[in-house]
Amino acid sequence: MVGATGQIGRAAVRALVADGWEVTAVSRRGGRDERWPAEVRSVAVDRNEDGALARALGDGVDVLVDVVAYDAGHGRQLTALADRIGSAVVISSAAVYEDEQGRNFDTQDEPDGFPLYPLPIPETWRTVAPGDTSYGTRKVALERELLAAGDALPTTVLRAAAVHGPYGPGPRELWFVKRALDGRPVRILAEGGRSVFHPVHVDNLAELIRLAAAKPGSRVLNGADPEAPSVAEIGAAVDAVMGVAGETVLFEGPPGKDAVGETPWTTPRPMVCGMTAAERELGYRPVTGYAESLPETVAWLTETVADRDWRDAFPGLAKYGVDFFDYAAEDAWLAARRGV
Repeated sequence: MVGATGQIGRAAVRALVADGWEVTAVSRRGGRDERWPAEVRSVAVDRNEDGALARALGDGVDVLVDVVAYDAGHGRQLTALADRIGSAVVISSAAVYEDEQGRNFDTQDEPDGFPLYPLPIPETWRTVAPGDTSYGTRKVALERELLAAGDALPTTVLRAAAVHGPYGPGPRELWFVKRALDGRPVRILAEGGRSVFHPVHVDNLAELIRLAAAKPGSRVLNGADPEAPSVAEIGAAVDAVMGVAGETVLFEGPPGKDAVGETPWTTPRPMVCGMTAAERELGYRPVTGYAESLPETVAWLTETVADRDWRDAFPGLAKYGVDFFDYAAEDAWLAARRGV
């Protein structure tokens, strides 16, 4: 497994070992997860170093799981090693989809730029063009390289929705968890709190990886949770886990320039991924639901930010350049709204 010590990799290693696979966990530092059994072999490999991945494969593997492949170059790297790989399972992203107007994740900050997707989005839906200009275009380029190999390297491409669970670099749930920890009594949500950005828990992705490893084929499948809660529903679920009762203030329309009401889920239109194909082709059934999985995530978040600035703890969330916890701006907005 390439990328074994990341958020998805940790869960996938456990699922594969439980299914009887002999797993070699590849990462840049060769680290381990404390929940892995002793028989998991850890190897330090920088895949971008010439020949490093080939050396790690040795005489070959039955299945290569790659959770960090990113672009066409990584696709070509894997197909060049097809004679040593029985089949592959590779993580892509639901960010590859675009709507009938050509709107996609790259246009979402433009006026009326957020896509209007079908509900749910099937895997046959149109995607952005392959390229090297953005996350979505690079992922499509990766997919095209792998799928073009056909039977030479049967590859299951998993288009992951908004990944959640422990060990994430940009955990969206922090938006609610930190407010509860800070004793912040108010949660202000734009778009009427109805925003839906379909999540997928790492254990559900791990289950898809496990099933695809046991049933090789060239295919594209979505990866998403059995439910797609709204941001307001997510807030209520987090509050329930943390035993708090915050006041939720809703307003229509997008967040203002001060970012009040903006969350990591905030979208003007819903994004929901269909899971019918995975159920049909792999016999997939989710192993957890959103609310069911939250206690572990909340406990991990609480521990991680206990004595650290959230930006240092979660650079993947800080990279958006939004102060998600600007309470002074929120107080000013509330005062103006209430005529104080």
